[in-house]
Order: sequence, then C-alpha cells, then structure tokens
Amino acid sequence: GQQTVTILYFAAASTATGLSSESIIIPSSREPFRLSSLASLLEARHPDTYLGTVLKGSQWSVDAEMVDDPTEVILKGGEEIAIICPVSGG
Repeated sequence: GQQTVTILYFAAASTATGLSSESIIIPSSREPFRLSSLASLLEARHPDTYLGTVLKGSQWSVDAEMVDDPTEVILKGGEEIAIICPVSGG
C-alpha cells in the first residue's frame, strides 16, 4: 500500500501554499525516505510559490517533536509533519 504523511503548514508556509495541511504520498523506493528529502518533494508540488524559500529557513517537527537533523529521520508513513517557520522580530 501507499504510505502517506500529513503536512501541517503554519504562518509563511501556509500563506505560500494557500493550505493549512495536506496529505502526501511518500515515493516508494528501496531507499528509506528521509525527512530531509521532503522539502524538494513539497517544492515540486507547489512549483510557483515561494515555499522553497520558506522551507530553507524553517524547522520540522514530526508527531509534535522538533527535529534537529532531518537527515536522521526516516518517514515510514502515518506521521504528522509540521513546518515551523521562524517567527520574525523579537
């Protein structure tokens, strides 16, 4: 079966995509799908937006836990992934 993850968009990411959330099918391959690969997947889904720029400055959380190193996180499907935009100012 296909593995899907739920992406939650906040702040600038939500503005860029016009969405608050979406479900994404993880590409099936022999290689584990890493969280670090997700940004380019999302950019490809929203090509005419500035989402890529937003993602470069954002942090990820998976199932409400902040991720330090996206290359170490393997997505298996069923996760809820939030894009945490830096809050400007302060």
